[in-house]
Amino acid sequence: MVATTDITTADGVVRGIRGRRVSRWRSIPFAAPAVGDLRFRAPQPVRPWTGVRDATDFGYAAMQHRDGARIGPRQAQATGEDCLTLNVAAPNSPSGTPRPVLVFIHGGGYMIGTSALRLYSGARLAARGDVIVVSVNYRLGAFGYVDFGEYSTPDRQFDSNLGLRDQVAALEWVQRNIAAFGGDLGNVTIFGESAGAHAVLSLMATPAAAGLFHRGIAQSAPADWAPSQAEARLFARRCLDELGIDPADAAQALSTAGANDIRKGVDRALARVMHEQPGLFPVAPVVDGEFLPAAPVAAFAHGTAHRVPLILGTNRDEATLFVRLDDTLPTTPDRMRWLLRHVDQALEADGEGPIFTKLGRTMPTSEERLHDALSEYDAAVESRVAAAYPGFPGKKATIRMGGDFTFWRPSVRVMEAHSRFAPTYAYRYDFAPRAVQVSGFGATHALDLIPVFGAVDTGIGRAMTALGGHRGFQSVSKQFQDNWLSFARTGAPLPAWPAYTEDQRATLIIDAPSRVEFDPDRTKRLAWQGVRIPALT
Repeated sequence: MVATTDITTADGVVRGIRGRRVSRWRSIPFAAPAVGDLRFRAPQPVRPWTGVRDATDFGYAAMQHRDGARIGPRQAQATGEDCLTLNVAAPNSPSGTPRPVLVFIHGGGYMIGTSALRLYSGARLAARGDVIVVSVNYRLGAFGYVDFGEYSTPDRQFDSNLGLRDQVAALEWVQRNIAAFGGDLGNVTIFGESAGAHAVLSLMATPAAAGLFHRGIAQSAPADWAPSQAEARLFARRCLDELGIDPADAAQALSTAGANDIRKGVDRALARVMHEQPGLFPVAPVVDGEFLPAAPVAAFAHGTAHRVPLILGTNRDEATLFVRLDDTLPTTPDRMRWLLRHVDQALEADGEGPIFTKLGRTMPTSEERLHDALSEYDAAVESRVAAAYPGFPGKKATIRMGGDFTFWRPSVRVMEAHSRFAPTYAYRYDFAPRAVQVSGFGATHALDLIPVFGAVDTGIGRAMTALGGHRGFQSVSKQFQDNWLSFARTGAPLPAWPAYTEDQRATLIIDAPSRVEFDPDRTKRLAWQGVRIPALT
């Protein structure tokens, strides 16, 4: 017989599972189901219920490819549009004061993923840190990050930034309800990895999220994903082309088409863009001028992002995972050369042109001279970046370059900018157990999730340490959790981790043992200056 526990929320009573140390509630709705007329619309309030709502099992993951919703070796969660739910893990022991709240936003490139993944349950983190852990679903891909607003009609409106709006709605739910679970609504930390880390930075740049959280942790954020409204509209048109929908009929067709058909069409459109323009990722929060007024990196640079304490970092070997499992990053010489030869276009799209200001020249007076000047600039950038990666165009150097371009390069921009306005703490994760090193992954993308969630002694953690490194992995897990929990409680990690400033650039290298370095990889940092994601064409 499974022990249960009931909590009364603002919308009704939810029944969860009472474990030995932690109770868990699964798939609690934080917004109305985004189905029917609510497809492609901003999240709407939950309709309150009577009686007791069962929250002992998971509902739907967001619409995505089935493989993206895997929650075990042979188990995939059902997917559907009725996915706007969250999970809560809370210690059973009584507390004299409200507990800090950590809200986790999963990654997956805004295309795949689910809060139901066992690793994300937060039970170990909640028990060890005496905190409340919330994990959230949000709409993905076609239904969360493609802006079909251009095809709205008086009778059928389409809203922008649906996934980002979902995350704001989840944080509003936390403010209304987390006290009932023992949480402190005045002490909320949002944290996420990969696209979830990008979501953290996007929320920090979203006016509607003001006051809903008090600190942020961004693990491996592709920080400068931010399509303009023009780019978003161009990509939406490409999606319609893949779906075979006439723009004149788009409102009706998008409202009635099968969810999986829409999902497949957008998947195809994204694959084409990433093949044609390496380094570009258009499925992300859109700078619509309203809900997201500015790109997150620009908001940090201008001081308009929410001035809350921030932990931000990346892994040393980010791109090795993608080369093996999802070969979409600029990790080949041809892709990287294409990307570096379009720096001039990226700078113009980023609002930092005209590029000749950077070149210290006057504007060329003919199209031919303009082309020559841009080519010269791109060649100089390519030469500078390549020189910072000895061995390029060799495989190992190129993979490291692609990972740094996607994750570390833009994260440094955020570190620099935010440190001018609020406490900022930078890290790099270097530790990898021997089996992970031998397999060629190293400290790859998402490896940090194992120690952060205290999963070193689970099946996956034991497999990773089968050839050694278990004690080191445990040490790294303790370091992550001690620092994350200290930050959640006080707004600062442990005292041995100094804040990041532009003059010192103190960075915690998380390893066994850890150390602090000042301006690590300085040569690479300088080489990447001025390099941006190309604009969608």
